[in-house]
Amino acid sequence: MTCKGICIRHKALKPVGTGRYSNGQKRCQICELFLIWDGLWCPCCGYRLRTRPRNLKYKAKLRARRKIQEYQLMIQKRQ
Repeated sequence: MTCKGICIRHKALKPVGTGRYSNGQKRCQICELFLIWDGLWCPCCGYRLRTRPRNLKYKAKLRARRKIQEYQLMIQKRQ
C-alpha cells in the first residue's frame, strides 16, 4: 500500500474555529493527508481512514462538540 497521488484531489483545508474530525474530515496515515471523502477507505492507497483523533486532548474536544450539537438538536426539536 503506497500513495499513488490520487488523494491530492480530495485534500481538505483546515477549518477555522472547529476541529477537522468534527467537520467530517478523515485522515489517511499512509498518504499523511486529511481528506474530504465519504468512504471508510482511502481512494488513493486503500488504507482505512481515521475518523477520530488519537490524542486524549483532542478526543475530549470532539466529545464536547458532539454533546453541544446533540443539545442544540434537542432544543430545536422541542420548539
